[in-house]
Amino acid sequence: MGLRRQSGIALVLVVWVVTLLLAISGSFLYSTRTDARAMRNASDLARIEAVARAAVVRALIDILKPQGQPGVWRRGVQQQAWSFDGHDVKVSVADESARIDLNAGNDALIQGLLRRAGLEEADAARVLDAILDWRDADGLRRPNGAEEPDYAAAGLPGRPANQLFQSVEELQLVLGMRAETYQRLANLITVYSRQPGVNPHFASREALLAIPSVSEEAVDEYLSQRDAALKENRPPPPFAAAGAFANYARMAAVTVRVDVTNPEGLTVSREAVAIPTPQAPRRPFAVLAWREVPRRTVAVAQSPASAGAASAR
Repeated sequence: MGLRRQSGIALVLVVWVVTLLLAISGSFLYSTRTDARAMRNASDLARIEAVARAAVVRALIDILKPQGQPGVWRRGVQQQAWSFDGHDVKVSVADESARIDLNAGNDALIQGLLRRAGLEEADAARVLDAILDWRDADGLRRPNGAEEPDYAAAGLPGRPANQLFQSVEELQLVLGMRAETYQRLANLITVYSRQPGVNPHFASREALLAIPSVSEEAVDEYLSQRDAALKENRPPPPFAAAGAFANYARMAAVTVRVDVTNPEGLTVSREAVAIPTPQAPRRPFAVLAWREVPRRTVAVAQSPASAGAASAR
């Protein structure tokens, strides 16, 4: 009887030991599989990043070629797509001169853009002065502006930078800038064009409507003319109604948008802001910013004029 009990206890111990070993081995296998998956994901992401950077370089080299030649990319007009090493690549290039510069833009142009974003005349004047106070080097308050005491009185922890805007996102810190207003402005402003005006050859409908004394009818007519010229591969016409607010300077900074999808379906989107550097022949361009873009569906490419008409609808 005692021998049978001892045999039963031994069997139970064996079962527990086997169970414990199985649990340990299962945990080890799970950990190994998780580590292997993490390494594979890291490898896939590194490969996608490399493809994205290569696509940016290819785009920058191509757009530096003389515009109008066969096969040369046209900025802001079409999206390029190709496959590389099993990855689907989509690239578009936007000229920063199509946007209004927070640092160099004409004051009346910036105020017009604020009105287009939904601000009343008085509110637009206040925000404009606050923008000017933010970017100037002194602590003197403009009549409708805001300096450090005004930010403190409003209960805001920050204060004016008293220097030029370093990024578009910085505008959100300016006193009087509401979130909904910023969202309407974000795609229409820049800190990279370094031009007082806006380039009608690339500008959106909303950016052109920020020009003082320009009517919607004049803008829509010009967009139709521009769209027709682009379809016929002709240079876009000038926008006479823009007057001194138009800037037709040669390409300054551009934003290259890249969407890369790997064979497993993982998509990453990156944007690079770059500027030509003809003074350095061995380095034809310099990258000013590189940023990740939240994943979203890639829109079908369309001409700027078509995009303006779509937004009008």
